[in-house]
Amino acid sequence: MSAAPVARDDRTGDPAEVLMRGADLHLNHYGAARLPFACVGGSGLELDMVDLGPEHRGRRLRLLDASGGYASAALGYDHPVVRAAVARGTGVGSVTDELGSLERAELLDRLFGPGGLWTDQFPTGQYHVSGRNSGSEGNELALRLVLESRFDARRLKHRPGKEKRDTILAFQGAWHGWTGGLVQLLNRRHYQAGLPAPETVAPYGVRIAHIPFGDPAALEETFTELADRLLAVVVEPIQGDAGIIEPPPGYLRGLSRMCTANDVLLVADEVLTFAKTGGWFAMRDADGPVPTDITVIGKYLGMGAVSTSMVIARRELTVRPSGAVSTSDLRPSTCAVIRDGIEHIEAEGLLRRSADVGRHLAKQLDTVLVGGHPDVFTEVRGTGFMLGVELTAAAAARIGTLRTALIEAGVYAEFMAGAGKRSGDRRYIHPTLRIVLPLNTDQALADEVVERVAAGARALK
Repeated sequence: MSAAPVARDDRTGDPAEVLMRGADLHLNHYGAARLPFACVGGSGLELDMVDLGPEHRGRRLRLLDASGGYASAALGYDHPVVRAAVARGTGVGSVTDELGSLERAELLDRLFGPGGLWTDQFPTGQYHVSGRNSGSEGNELALRLVLESRFDARRLKHRPGKEKRDTILAFQGAWHGWTGGLVQLLNRRHYQAGLPAPETVAPYGVRIAHIPFGDPAALEETFTELADRLLAVVVEPIQGDAGIIEPPPGYLRGLSRMCTANDVLLVADEVLTFAKTGGWFAMRDADGPVPTDITVIGKYLGMGAVSTSMVIARRELTVRPSGAVSTSDLRPSTCAVIRDGIEHIEAEGLLRRSADVGRHLAKQLDTVLVGGHPDVFTEVRGTGFMLGVELTAAAAARIGTLRTALIEAGVYAEFMAGAGKRSGDRRYIHPTLRIVLPLNTDQALADEVVERVAAGARALK
């Protein structure tokens, strides 16, 4: 990989000074000292980094990125197909959702039209689609569609039979975004304190109920108790931030059937899982697609080049006039990147390949990390290229040191918060190392990621 030039500060002659000042000007989202490294280029799975620490300031490092660019770089960095799509996108017009565009039409027809790529999951004619800037914005629109389903769009009064539907069911440990509307779906007070809260009283308020994820008995009990009050259920098919937690076989289909039988909307948050589990969608099982009313996808959708999401909803779900207008609703340039990336993934069979490499990777993570470093890692979870390795209590207390050790070993990685303490005497889930690799990663490169993580774990001792 050719190294990208680093801006030099004309006042000091030190290129790292520009990076240092930029980091100081950037809002710190994490509440702790930043990692003293900056990225100045990337290609494939590699990141070209500059050390900003006082001991080695200006040092260059080549890291393998096990984070997938916040799980968004579906084809890695500087992929020629994505680069060409971005360039092509500059010449396809800039119309908003008020006007049609050929790029948008071709993308939607390819995915959802007759014989479309995704019509097994979303039968033609039964769904419509909207786009947003991010997964959080997509989930906000999904929530709005749920809320609007109770009302007559003209009179803004309850539809007959919807008067008592005032409860949305969510799951302990879930992550759907940190916007004002979505934090109510999280059972973590840390994210809710100090933010505006929606009304919680009739006639228009909505209550949120939280139950343990993946527990069929808790699900059955909740529907028995609240079925006549439930408006919707919002679920991640695999919980991401909670530590890459999969439900037991049959759980998602059972949930879908309960929702259908009780006239409850089912919202699938597939922002993180999209294209990472060996297929386009994780709302599937051995019997095929699991039906949903609304599905939100993102991250890999933008191929690491654009931040975007897509909300796929049954046609009867809509909003009051102008209630869903968005500057970013499937702009033509965004559609060009999505379409070219998806066509490449299909043509190269990358979903099937990622499933095969993912199975090998999971075994390696279990053997090399859990088996070789039981003082640091306890369990491997996940499927395809959405994998997590949970930390021990001792390692969880030293995440900052571990992250630096991993970088020194040549790998950049992220840690999910973990579900922590859960109800019903369920075991504590510690922070979890998330491994998300581009779909075109081969077995040899996946093995190298594992070896570098193991080297970082050795250095932690």
